[in-house]
Amino acid sequence: MKSLLALSSVGVVLLAGVFAVACHAASEHTSKPASPIYGVTLPDGYRQWELIAPSLEGEPLNELRAVVGNPTAIQAYRTNTLPFPDGSILVKLAWKRTPSTEFEAATVPGAATTVQVMVKDAKKYATTGGWGFGRFVDGQPVDEAQHRTCFACHQARVKNHDYVFTRYAR
Repeated sequence: MKSLLALSSVGVVLLAGVFAVACHAASEHTSKPASPIYGVTLPDGYRQWELIAPSLEGEPLNELRAVVGNPTAIQAYRTNTLPFPDGSILVKLAWKRTPSTEFEAATVPGAATTVQVMVKDAKKYATTGGWGFGRFVDGQPVDEAQHRTCFACHQARVKNHDYVFTRYAR
């Protein structure tokens, strides 16, 4: 009886250990790279979100850009709601401008440069106008020094538009 009880105890301990290792591995696998300072990650499914507006950035960046938004942000744009409600997420995708090989007057996306994310949470990001920022290159967040420039740039230029540059293209 004692050996059966000891064997059962060993089995329970082994199962608990396997479960703990599996849970740890799963949590590591599901964690996404987050921006320094803000903890912003690339949102799931953002490439399927609605377009807010395209833009063209001149030198020195020389980029084609597209800004997309989650349903909360899209609704705010459609109803001209400022400030944006908590839960709004804006994502800017950027590519180097490249001349088209098929049509000489056209410019097409070349190599991807960055994906930039803004997440609205007035309490969490109270010191930065209610916005958290993330800038990613090849799916990885850039360094902290670059993230320290995000809010200052938005504050200096678009404070009166809830710190958002992009206007809705109707």
